[in-house]
Amino acid sequence: MTSANRADYEQLRLADLHAFYGESHILHGIDIKVNRGELVTLLGRNGSGRTTTLRAIMNMVGKRTGSVMINGRETLDVPAHQIARLGVGYCPEERGIFASLNVEENLMLPPTVRSGGMSLDEIYDMFPNLYERRTSQGTRLSGGEQQMLAMARILRTGANLLLLDEITEGLAPVIVQKLGEVLTQLKNKGLTIVLVEQNFRFAAPLADRHYLMEHGTIVEEIQAHELQDKMDILNTYLGV
Repeated sequence: MTSANRADYEQLRLADLHAFYGESHILHGIDIKVNRGELVTLLGRNGSGRTTTLRAIMNMVGKRTGSVMINGRETLDVPAHQIARLGVGYCPEERGIFASLNVEENLMLPPTVRSGGMSLDEIYDMFPNLYERRTSQGTRLSGGEQQMLAMARILRTGANLLLLDEITEGLAPVIVQKLGEVLTQLKNKGLTIVLVEQNFRFAAPLADRHYLMEHGTIVEEIQAHELQDKMDILNTYLGV
């Protein structure tokens, strides 16, 4: 494969990525690659650097060094709002919906960052709960409905590289199951997904590969077919 083809195949590559908040050195030389259409997880305990990795991809940390390649383009010096326009959708743990607006108003707000954004009808087909609650204010939604709305807003933009941070945290099992179905649908549509997830049992059947993080470093890369053989390692770092 030529370097040009490889760049086209790799949607995201982090090389020797360091990230800082003020004087605090959080990421210590992260190396990750994510191919188009893959779902890759970042696994690790709280404080291992998983959320900071997503924020560093978006240039939402104090300082970055190393390399962040998105669609073959170096983005180390690109501001966060322009990174979004490269087709990257970031869904932070706090969700970031507009609580004073209703569901449909929230869905009408996001700008188009590239062609291929999902229509309202497509969103409502994927998230029937949102259709039922389309006139409800954000403050009246359950945690699961807020999470669906946060993801749906990103899908409206046309983003095709999704960075999702702890989307199942605190949600009822039936909602977690629904989110798993949605991620499978998005993967089947060819979207690329990086998933920070504490719930290993949710993430395991969805992912092509897992990166295991500890103290701001990658300690192990595990392919989906290697999971059974590497449960001891996972148990050591995650307690699964």
